[in-house]
Amino acid sequence: MDLAKKKLGMLLSTGLEHANLETAVGLARAALDRGAELYLYLIDDGVRALDDPRIRALPDRGARLFVCAYGCQKRRIPLKDSDRVTYCGLVVLTDLINGTDRFVALN
Repeated sequence: MDLAKKKLGMLLSTGLEHANLETAVGLARAALDRGAELYLYLIDDGVRALDDPRIRALPDRGARLFVCAYGCQKRRIPLKDSDRVTYCGLVVLTDLINGTDRFVALN
């Protein structure tokens, strides 16, 4: 199946210690390798994955990275000024769910 121009949305809500991080990284890389547009939303403990270099590298490959601002606030993670990350709320998550061809939730 040709994934070029297809939109894949992905949500990660679990922390660094959970196997979902490996799954998210693997799916993200595979989707980008096949030409898909990737939209990754980090929420709840998933916001901690922002410190993972594999996640931080995804925007360099064309992925769009969204991070729950409230999740960061609750975990005392500072919002860093960056053009690589969009801090946002659940309205953006709803838009991603509705606006992508496929959506995968890893929680």
